[in-house]
Amino acid sequence: MQYIMFTKHLEGLDLDEIIATLQRVGVQGADLCVRPGYPVTPENAATALPDAMRRFRNAGLDIPLVTTPTNFQTPDNPDAENLFAACGAAGVQYIKLGYWHWSPEEHYWDTMARVNDWLQGFAELAGRHGVTAVVHNHSGRSLGLNGSAAMQIVRDFDPAHVALFADAGHLSICGEPIDMALDIMRSHLRVCAFKDLVHTTVQRNGRAMPATRCVRMGEGLVDWRTTVKALEAMDFSGPVSFHSEYAGEPVPTVIDLAACDVRFINALRADN
Repeated sequence: MQYIMFTKHLEGLDLDEIIATLQRVGVQGADLCVRPGYPVTPENAATALPDAMRRFRNAGLDIPLVTTPTNFQTPDNPDAENLFAACGAAGVQYIKLGYWHWSPEEHYWDTMARVNDWLQGFAELAGRHGVTAVVHNHSGRSLGLNGSAAMQIVRDFDPAHVALFADAGHLSICGEPIDMALDIMRSHLRVCAFKDLVHTTVQRNGRAMPATRCVRMGEGLVDWRTTVKALEAMDFSGPVSFHSEYAGEPVPTVIDLAACDVRFINALRADN
């Protein structure tokens, strides 16, 4: 497996600082957050992304995956063509798309039909530029909230163009047993996200509402031993993104916790 770190919670760091962070955490590259406010954005990707890749590779690192804004949902997005072209030119293989959600105002399968049309456009972009668009499973009202639902979205597409990004944390919230989920997704599984989640509540308008919270690996709902064993049994070698979504923590603490998560997985793999 190729370990990478999601750079969302390294906001405020420049590329040199991100590179130093990844080396300290013990990963081989970045799941690069390409969003406004970060060194590479959808708008500047044509020049900033190849420069970032050059600097990463000079440091012995890679950028196999970029994560777009959560509203990067349709191929007619004004930045879509440029971003896919920039990834192809820079050597970034995977592009994580935004999310589509179910709403009671529209029948589920009507929404799915629209998403299928959009993915046709993303597949054409991916084929033209030699990259792969990936759909990330996410709990809640996301159309791809677990393995079965995510496969409904991508199953008719060539996985060279449209594939799956399996998130162990969100699968633990509303997914199938993790080894079953990974087997369901297997034909299109190209990238994994590692994070651990727990159920919690938040106060909204004076009421306790269900929510989730990211915790250190091994302290949440994910069955990590089974996760690692299942991935190794299927010879999964793709990128594994340590999400390190410790929102509210200062960046130095996020870095420390990410390093702990990497050590946790390394110890588990050595013990399997």
